Amino acid sequence: MVRTTVVIPNYKGIDYIGGCLRSLYEGSVPVDVILVDNHSADGSLKLVRQDFPQVKIVAFSENKGFPAAVNAGIRVAETEYVLLLNNDTAADTKLVEQLENALDAHPEAFSVSAKMLQMKNPEKLDGAGDFYCAFGWAFARGKDRTADRLRDPDRVFSACGGCALYRRSLFSRIGLFDENHFAYLEDIDIGYRANIYGYPNRYDPKAVVYHAGSAASGSKHNAFKVTLSAKNSIYLIYKNMPVLQIIINLPFLAAGYLVKAAFFSLKGLGKDYLKGLSEGFMLSCSKEGKARKVSFKWKNLKNYFWIQIQLWVNICRLLWGR
Repeated sequence: MVRTTVVIPNYKGIDYIGGCLRSLYEGSVPVDVILVDNHSADGSLKLVRQDFPQVKIVAFSENKGFPAAVNAGIRVAETEYVLLLNNDTAADTKLVEQLENALDAHPEAFSVSAKMLQMKNPEKLDGAGDFYCAFGWAFARGKDRTADRLRDPDRVFSACGGCALYRRSLFSRIGLFDENHFAYLEDIDIGYRANIYGYPNRYDPKAVVYHAGSAASGSKHNAFKVTLSAKNSIYLIYKNMPVLQIIINLPFLAAGYLVKAAFFSLKGLGKDYLKGLSEGFMLSCSKEGKARKVSFKWKNLKNYFWIQIQLWVNICRLLWGR
């Protein structure tokens, strides 16, 4: 019985999509696969249609972004679980099986993140779930550490959307991915929301995937990525933090944004960063942005306390590489 539908957002995936799909079909458990194409013009969609006719395809007439693509796949999926997978990955044979086992073992959990290894340097971690801290920074847990680290299952702030299994039934309770993000931080946002509603996000080291990284955007730092990430970082805070929590964290947030402004200025991307911050404030003040804000409810107060502790603790994890 197929329990998991793999949703792969595709944009400029010609170099990796074939290997990604082959690795899935060589896995230890059967899966359904939905590829959502964001109007690629590189031949990757044609390749999938020719070489993998069993893949269900949703093709957009324009690039609608990552959240819109995964939402389209989630809406089509009918299985218990949905695995979001980047097109520049290769799955270990037991990836899906181990992720299913992890969610089975934690019926209260919303998601579970895989152990992501760097495709070109598999001796190092690409990430082991995501953390978010009071500086307003999101970061991949364990990135660039040796692959033998972080060997125990654990709770994380959010699963990395590059390879994460989600309990499909909970999307109806907390909502789908926010399409205002277009790209970057949408996985932190939905993980944050899950925490507010009391559904934990997990990490399982037995689930392994290999990730190339930056296949669509082309580099680690560029104007497109910096502008969008800055915009979404402001929007993420507005959406998920009640006013009192924003006030409590304001000194940390101010410090975090000042450090990043200086960092990107040194790289010649300062104007792009400031532009993104401005767009983030405008989106948060817009009617569309306000409609997406998570309403504070007293029944979720204990979850807000857990989140706040994590925001502070994750500063220590960031600074000391934990």
